[in-house]
Amino acid sequence: MDEAWRTHLVTSGPDIRALLQRIRRVAVLGIRPATFSHKAAFYVPEALQQMGLTIVPVVVHGHDDATILGEPVYRRLADVPGPLDLVDVFRRAEDLPGHAGDLIALSPRAVWFQSGIRNDQVAEQLARAGIDVVQDRCLMVDYRSVGRG
Repeated sequence: MDEAWRTHLVTSGPDIRALLQRIRRVAVLGIRPATFSHKAAFYVPEALQQMGLTIVPVVVHGHDDATILGEPVYRRLADVPGPLDLVDVFRRAEDLPGHAGDLIALSPRAVWFQSGIRNDQVAEQLARAGIDVVQDRCLMVDYRSVGRG
């Protein structure tokens, strides 16, 4: 049985650092607007933007904001134009299967499930599609540690 897909499950410190050094444009699935500034789904992407990343907001909570962090808001991953280095996911683990198809179709270099978010079945689907996956880690903390912030 071919196990090569497992190389896309990124867990080691050096592999995570290498992934982070390659990212520039990040879609944030489940981002919150500034009225939720106390929520990680707002302050993490805000910090990443301040560290120099381009943030592409993808709202799933029905907010009417046209922009978040000064960037145009998209309602679905499928609507995001252009290539993405990473999709940072702020969704409950049980909601992830509903996004798997869109993530695979979008084909970012990597998908990052934020702290507290883990879904091994979806991670395997993405990895089998050739997408690197990081689970249950804070992108802000890890990105800061590679010396960018």
